[in-house]
Amino acid sequence: MVNLKRIKEDFSYSALISGLLAVVISYAGPLVIIFQASQVSHLPVNVMSSWVWAVSIGSGLLGIILSFRYKVPIITAWSTPGAALLVTSLTSMSLNEAIGVYICVGICTLIIGISGFFDKVIDIIPKGLASALLAGILLNFGLGIFKSLQSNFYLVIIMLVTYLISKRINARYSIAAVLVFGLFSSVIMGMTNFTGFHLSLVKPILIMPEFRLHSLISLGIPLLLVSLTGQFMPGMAVLRTSNFTVKSSPIISLSGAISILFSFLGSHGVNLAAITAAICTGEESHKDKDKRYIAGISSGFFYIVFGLFSSAIALLFSALPHQFIATLAGLALIGAILNGLVGVVTDTSNREASLITFLTTASGITFLGLGSAFWGLIFGYVAYFI
Repeated sequence: MVNLKRIKEDFSYSALISGLLAVVISYAGPLVIIFQASQVSHLPVNVMSSWVWAVSIGSGLLGIILSFRYKVPIITAWSTPGAALLVTSLTSMSLNEAIGVYICVGICTLIIGISGFFDKVIDIIPKGLASALLAGILLNFGLGIFKSLQSNFYLVIIMLVTYLISKRINARYSIAAVLVFGLFSSVIMGMTNFTGFHLSLVKPILIMPEFRLHSLISLGIPLLLVSLTGQFMPGMAVLRTSNFTVKSSPIISLSGAISILFSFLGSHGVNLAAITAAICTGEESHKDKDKRYIAGISSGFFYIVFGLFSSAIALLFSALPHQFIATLAGLALIGAILNGLVGVVTDTSNREASLITFLTTASGITFLGLGSAFWGLIFGYVAYFI
């Protein structure tokens, strides 16, 4: 009762909207990769719907539990690089084999969390490198605002001007204003098509696992690595950059446990969010750092609501112009990009190493199946120690 009373006292509409925006951007962007993986592997519609339901409900429960327990805005999501990996991997194995891999990866994640090993890795990352990692990951989202100008000038200008004006009037609700004016403008200018849209509850299906050594090696190891390096590591960097000191061990442990549970329904794993987390951890969510955890609870709530109607919600977002989503995401992340760049500059003893981390991460390179966030830290560390 005491905790519920505190939630009521700490509640703010800005945090509620930040949580909603995190989910909106997750559904508008990374969810497309799941659809692509489903299509290339010819999964039935009910299996794809169950997959989306499972990652949505799993992410929602994980975010609510962690944010409520630690009073920190812990934003969760499904593994985006993991979903990208499945676009090619699911074509060479059965669905049941894939479920077996998901379960094993969840078990490994749980063990890593319990061991506390990941905390030791996080603790030795200099703050400048963590800030550079965050800025590098988010930079292209900021650039996406101005890239969208070429193909949809008037919509982007309306959203950009709305952001600048509302920022002067009431900064906490500037992104909400952008969302409303941008959506209204999209409809007025005839850029949307909601024909055939109707709400319907998704029914998850139980899928039994099949375990094969070849599948565990070919998919399991890369899936575990991209989740740790592409989600948990930058996700913790986001929290650290915003001066939240929660340990990674309980986050990873619970992520592994929930991933195992929802694997049987098609989920390839849930974990810390990296990109969307930055929307909820800054001052745009709430001026008071100790009240931003409401954004984590809000995000979890909307994940569950969207998950229940996931097929219909996905169709809704596909009807919106991609420039609207790109501009909304970029504007929502401007504060986080700025904080990351400030962290790079203020860590004077590690500026060069931080800059190398930033440039490598922003490049978007992929090598040996590992993304630019991983290589950004590796190259940055080499520069740091030399």
